[in-house]
Amino acid sequence: MSHQDTHGHSGSAPHHQALKQALDWLLNPAPLSNVSFREDCTWTPKALIFAAMLWAWSDEKTLTDRFSVARKIVIAMAIRSRQPAKSYQAFLKMLKTWTLALTVALQSAFRHRMQADLAERFTVHGFQVFGVDGSRLELPRTESNEQRFSPASARRKRKPKTKHRRRARSKKAGANRAREKKVNSPQMWLTTRFHVGTGLPWDWRTGPSDSSEREHFLQMIQALPVGALITADAGFAGYEYWKALLERGRHLLIRVGANVRLLRKLGYVKQEDGVVYLWPDREAARNQPPLALRLVVARGGRHPVYLVTSVRDETVLSDEQVVEIYALRWGVELFYRHFKQTFERRKLRSHTADHAALEATWSLLGLWAMALHAEVRLAQEGVPARRMSVARILCAYRKSMREYKSRPDRGESLRELVSKALIDPYKRANKSSRDYPRKKHGHRIGAPEIRNATKDQIKAARQIRDQPVLGLTA
Repeated sequence: MSHQDTHGHSGSAPHHQALKQALDWLLNPAPLSNVSFREDCTWTPKALIFAAMLWAWSDEKTLTDRFSVARKIVIAMAIRSRQPAKSYQAFLKMLKTWTLALTVALQSAFRHRMQADLAERFTVHGFQVFGVDGSRLELPRTESNEQRFSPASARRKRKPKTKHRRRARSKKAGANRAREKKVNSPQMWLTTRFHVGTGLPWDWRTGPSDSSEREHFLQMIQALPVGALITADAGFAGYEYWKALLERGRHLLIRVGANVRLLRKLGYVKQEDGVVYLWPDREAARNQPPLALRLVVARGGRHPVYLVTSVRDETVLSDEQVVEIYALRWGVELFYRHFKQTFERRKLRSHTADHAALEATWSLLGLWAMALHAEVRLAQEGVPARRMSVARILCAYRKSMREYKSRPDRGESLRELVSKALIDPYKRANKSSRDYPRKKHGHRIGAPEIRNATKDQIKAARQIRDQPVLGLTA
């Protein structure tokens, strides 16, 4: 069945049927054969996924009210004759048990849809390009959230309270204590792998607020298609991480700054213009091979931007294309804006750590599902991804949820509302010069240190030249 058929005839069926058709389409490729519940369970895998998606989409103020609305819509969809349990705690218990398995199945289904239904957008300059970046989500200040998500320095056992006379505290000491308490507030770190061509997420990892996004970077390599190109900012520099990426058959395009030292004229590969090597002294002492890369300098802004890529052949990826791909990395920042501001997930609502993890996971899956379903629909009408309005798409789905019992008025079916979910075509003015009160003024990323290789380094490189070159030349 084509994607267009899944929407049915405009205005001919109640809103809940349009929501069910959208969810059925999304779920159709999901491998759920290994997911089975007890016979006496009132939930089925399909009903649980539908309820969790609707729970994430809902705009009710409390999580329990969101579940109540989602359950009513699932009942109206008549997925099975037996109604699912009313208990919100039972729903969370089922999610806690099955979220890992269901997430793997849904990620597989969504990736399949992206590759099949958005094939024309899946590659950029011949590469499957992915960006990666991290951000923090705020959490309620509860003991459970503090113990799991606060920085390591704050995750320690609390001393039992003892009765003592309260000492007077100066205003300065009180302000310092309040500032320290705010710094140690529980926050969830979220690292997202983002597909550049479609503007949709691909993978993510969560952890405490002091998590290493580079470790998350390593954990997500295996889920990437072979030959994919990863673009990232200077925070993802490092021999260990680049070597792991290249050894697994992926490419890199990463910005480098003053904390990176590169070598020239090492002689490890054929000398060409722009070829540089990442070979820290510690790795050289361990007899590890140098990483052969191509250096591209992008000019035109306030300061030059230094980029390195493992694609050394300029006929495969030119310097101009390298700069263009890195500029598209900004899409991951737009995704975070949609997730935290438009989707209102800047601060999660769950008071326990386990439930906060569930809320984050299903919120990400929910936004991914909604945007994927809408983008495929708009792509059939020739609408580019950059014109898709996430805010209007969200309004379309939430309107269908609020009016799930009724039939849509003319022009207000889910399909028609999604078709109109577009950003206005007028050209936006440049806002970079505005002095916003919360504007970040980060320090300048300097130029990498580039040296000519010494005679000892050239000799050491020759001794390990028989090993495979860790720098894809394609």
